[in-house]
Amino acid sequence: MSVATRFEALRLRARLYTLLRAFFAERGVLEVETPMLSVAGNTDPNIASFQTRFSGHTDAGARIRYLRTSPEFPLKRLLAAGLGDCYELGRVFRDGEAGGRHNPEFTMLEWYRLGLDHYALAEEVVALVQAALALVDRQAQVHVTTYAKLFSQHLGIDAHGASETTLREPLADFGIDPEGMSRDDWLDLLLTHHLQPAFGADTITVIHDYPASQCALARVREGAPPVAERFELYLGAFELANGYHELNDASEQRRRFQADNARRRQRGDAELPLDEALLATLDAMPDCAGVALGVERLLMGLLGTDAIADVLAFPFGQA
Repeated sequence: MSVATRFEALRLRARLYTLLRAFFAERGVLEVETPMLSVAGNTDPNIASFQTRFSGHTDAGARIRYLRTSPEFPLKRLLAAGLGDCYELGRVFRDGEAGGRHNPEFTMLEWYRLGLDHYALAEEVVALVQAALALVDRQAQVHVTTYAKLFSQHLGIDAHGASETTLREPLADFGIDPEGMSRDDWLDLLLTHHLQPAFGADTITVIHDYPASQCALARVREGAPPVAERFELYLGAFELANGYHELNDASEQRRRFQADNARRRQRGDAELPLDEALLATLDAMPDCAGVALGVERLLMGLLGTDAIADVLAFPFGQA
């Protein structure tokens, strides 16, 4: 990549930040900053946290700290305290994620809207992405679907009911080692290997109603089958955003964290301390929806590049 191309990407990033702040200012959403170091780690078995040690006086608290993988937990504590609609635009860190589309440190935009569900918030994300596309004189059509419809229409698979054997069949040619793989892992691979690459380049695709087993921090809507009140948004083949109708049940969230750690034990990974500060306040969090959006992924989509290095001042290998 030439210096001129890199500088073009940096200037576009600056313009995007100006747009984002104006977008939220118009809607009365407050920008905040929260800690990058926490006594709690992210228990998600598919996300690895960087760990560091504080060398100062022990009165300052626990010595082992984790670099945040998102600002979600402190933002929710602010919501529970009564702050209202808020967002954060800042760096997050994920260990082991380095490659063509991943950098161990990257920029995340995360925001929360009181009184909205995941459907209404998804519409707001679409509006934000369309506004960002206008920066490069582009626009996109919008396609909204459900997880079940996507798998049924394009693969002929019942995503909620198919056996693991059925899910594995379309992936036979990829040579994937099945050791330690769960049903949800196979679903994820079908999405990334078969469905996602076919999304139109000038299309914003919104997928709703994920399997309840993939609820993470979202509410689960009972039914046949039950589904997670969660959405993901794509620009072309780029996954940009993951949003929830947020769970505000501390007991249920504790159970999910504990289940994450149980999965970590099964994999031979270290268990991580739970965010007790979040759990102590989660029941007081008002009804809301929240979403996290990868800023580098958005910039990659705007510039039409598959390489995350093209939108960074210096990628991990040159940092």
